[in-house]
Amino acid sequence: MTTIGILGAGQAGSTLARVSVAAGYDVVIANSRGPETLTALVSDLGPRARAAYSADAAAASDFAFLAFPYAPGDRLPVEELAGKVVIDNNNYMAWRDGSFPEVDSGRMTVHELRQAQLPASKVVKAFSHVQFHERSQIRVPSDRLPAVVRLARPAGAPDRKALVVSSDHPDAVELVTRFYDDLGFDAVDNSPLSESWRSAPGTPMWRHHVDGQSREELVRNLALARR
Repeated sequence: MTTIGILGAGQAGSTLARVSVAAGYDVVIANSRGPETLTALVSDLGPRARAAYSADAAAASDFAFLAFPYAPGDRLPVEELAGKVVIDNNNYMAWRDGSFPEVDSGRMTVHELRQAQLPASKVVKAFSHVQFHERSQIRVPSDRLPAVVRLARPAGAPDRKALVVSSDHPDAVELVTRFYDDLGFDAVDNSPLSESWRSAPGTPMWRHHVDGQSREELVRNLALARR
């Protein structure tokens, strides 16, 4: 079975763990406080999940998911993640994380900065525009589900939504495309990482992130982005 190492057990990490387990993946999840603080979550997730320290979760994974914002001083398990696909669902939000001159000037994207932190890994921007919390505002009972659950549809469904994937590594794009499909979404390749700004907050595609968009709509909105 494929094992996902999830580093970060907040809303995004814990929700991703739930949908991954439901799709048949094994999960090793970690946070900054230690595995003993994740006992209740792991018990709720069931036998496909276990908690570990970050380095151990990274080492046990076939691929990893970073569920926390980028920071220049992050201490990541670089050796344990070497050679692996690492999904980064971060968005650049200066009001939350501070300003990074490389991003503000347009020289680099925040995901290129993450790739520089993990030079031996294959970083992918993915899951960055699907919500891991309930909809605001609630219209119908299903709106209380996280959007990554609420918007999922089987392959071929006429109302299936699409999500962006960006990477400098084609095999990483392929892996995430399969992962998206398993979770109920189509993929639109917006590679390389230098183009990942097209799916950032404030761009045309971002206006549809609450209720999603089709593959055709997403392709069109990515092309409309202006820096």
